[in-house]
Amino acid sequence: MRCDSVADWWPRHRAIAAEHPDTVQQAIVGGFVADRLGWAFASGYQAALRALFPDAPADRICALCVTEADGNSPKAIKSSLRRDGGWQLNGAKRWTTLGPDGALFFVAARDEAASKERPAIRLVKVPSGAPGLKVENMPATRFVPEVPHARLQFENLAIGDGDILPGDGYDLYVKPFRTVEDIHVQAAVLAYLMREGQRLTWPEHWIERLSALLAGFSTLSNMPASHAETHIGLAGALAISAGLIGETDAFWLKSPTDPATLRWQRDKELLTVAGKARELRTKRAWDQLRK
Repeated sequence: MRCDSVADWWPRHRAIAAEHPDTVQQAIVGGFVADRLGWAFASGYQAALRALFPDAPADRICALCVTEADGNSPKAIKSSLRRDGGWQLNGAKRWTTLGPDGALFFVAARDEAASKERPAIRLVKVPSGAPGLKVENMPATRFVPEVPHARLQFENLAIGDGDILPGDGYDLYVKPFRTVEDIHVQAAVLAYLMREGQRLTWPEHWIERLSALLAGFSTLSNMPASHAETHIGLAGALAISAGLIGETDAFWLKSPTDPATLRWQRDKELLTVAGKARELRTKRAWDQLRK
């Protein structure tokens, strides 16, 4: 079914999430019913957030807000959390996925009182509409332009003690999310391609291998996101996935005027985003296992 906006996609994803408590199944089913790569990605992203934050409200779009003008490493995070009578959040974020429609933001900020040589990063919950929060739409990206992004600005935004997540925000949430997101989003993308493969009668032997790979991603979703073994397995699954996706180039050519073909050619660049970060993650995993 055609889906042109977040307003069309979100009710469908909510219904899927209500029927499938397992987050990787949410991603797979969400990807399978998506009419384009953008909504498969959006379903995978929301499912990944529920895997990391199981208490996140089911009726709200959520977003993890890390990236700033200088990047997303701990040193690049300048947004600050200070206690002056009560907690206050100041700073800015960019490339917040689904930010214009987001109702709950998980924001990475440095705890100024605890930061020393290494910034101490905390994660705080900020609802849209909070006093001191400004949400500004960013221009559409050249791929998956239907999925919006936002700039966020925080000015003396009051944060309650209960809205600060426990523990190190970077080690416990930001770093694991990269792995959790890769698993869920890739599963959603493969499920989307499976549906298109069935619709366009792509080779059965290709769909069979895709089915086996989806089972592998389901297994990876149950492994600890911080373990080296998970990262090694994920690297292998992503490599196999890249090979299968590469085979679709010839399949799409058989339907050159199909709207899905045209969107795929426009959007497939999404799959190359964060490639260097994945390579570094895999290298660190091998280094850890060899010690």
